[in-house]
Amino acid sequence: MWRFVDAYRDLCAVSTGRLRSVTLPTLSPEEQRVLGSLLEKEITVPDTYPLTLNALRTACNQKSSREPVTDYDDRTLQDAVRALKDKGLAGVTWMDYGKRTLKYAQSASKTLDLADDERALLTVLLLRGPQAPGELKVRTERLHGFADRGAVEECLTRMAARDEPLVKDLGRRPGQQDHRWVHLLGDLPVEAGPAVVVDREQALADGAAARDGRLADAFAQLSDDHADERAQQLFDSPFEWWVLTRAAELAAGRPVADVGCGAGAVSAYLADLGADVTGFDSSPQQIMCARRRHSEVLFEEADLRRLLRPATAAAWGGIVAWDVLNHFAPSELPAIVRGLAGTLAPDGVLVLALDAGASDDATRSLGDQIVPWVLHDQAAVRAVLAGAGLADVEAYLRLGPVDRLYVLARRPTAP
Repeated sequence: MWRFVDAYRDLCAVSTGRLRSVTLPTLSPEEQRVLGSLLEKEITVPDTYPLTLNALRTACNQKSSREPVTDYDDRTLQDAVRALKDKGLAGVTWMDYGKRTLKYAQSASKTLDLADDERALLTVLLLRGPQAPGELKVRTERLHGFADRGAVEECLTRMAARDEPLVKDLGRRPGQQDHRWVHLLGDLPVEAGPAVVVDREQALADGAAARDGRLADAFAQLSDDHADERAQQLFDSPFEWWVLTRAAELAAGRPVADVGCGAGAVSAYLADLGADVTGFDSSPQQIMCARRRHSEVLFEEADLRRLLRPATAAAWGGIVAWDVLNHFAPSELPAIVRGLAGTLAPDGVLVLALDAGASDDATRSLGDQIVPWVLHDQAAVRAVLAGAGLADVEAYLRLGPVDRLYVLARRPTAP
């Protein structure tokens, strides 16, 4: 089955009456960024709100949680605040703490009659452009506690049902599960004409051998800083802990292979759970790094496309392939998965974690180099598993800037 799975307030007090017939202003990109920043910082840094001009410039031009990143100067920001003030969406106040300081605050919450959940969604849409409900659920966590994605969708529907709608459903992008939503306080983004054709075979443009060579060179040059970063990413994801814990439980004490193990963070976590795990990687340098960092775990140099059966048992009770299949083109997956499935014991489990979705760029940076990185299609992955004779498929999709797909599939027992 498929499961798709995370000093100063308002310038004006919010009215108790909730008026829904509000004429929407049209904002320039600069005004949208300023208003979004004021809305955000009022919630996230209330002790320093309203904002000085310096603080407003920093908020508007910060490099995280902003799409696109900007470099607005003071004059641009002052002009934007003045325009927002004329539209009833912002105000200016003097704060008397020693030296009199001019500060800026939003009044859009009252003017647009925003509930707390509506305000949170509008803030992120102003700062980051069109978003899917799953992305909004994650990116509004510091602004409002939505119970789940359904609560986000309910709020978006309510905002779209106003007499003057605040948001609009843009539909799905090719290969994406969720619809995207956009605010209506400014011009809609220009759509780039026909949908981009996703060529997931780009990884093989120069042939498999050339691709393998680029990967080998990149992995050979990775530093311990990269290994630390990968380990921290795992540490920061309780959901990934849960998937790996489930993998260890389904292996039921039988040997587990972690293929494409890299510096060994996943192998070490499985070992901490009590799994009899061996980490395999085709990079000698990564195996050396894994052995140095996790001396209690067995690591061997091997290519996942030629995985052998364990030395201590007839077959593997579990095989984990974590962030490794994205290096391969879709046309290569059937043979890879069939090969892995062939070394599984009856009722053994294959566990995959990979990035999914659609992109016309099939690369990513690895250290100082650019390597192939294919975002796979969910349905295609499911078909590959079925073609390899695997059953009882569970899949969990975590939506984000890049969607994450987790799959657990069993090799059926003999009838």
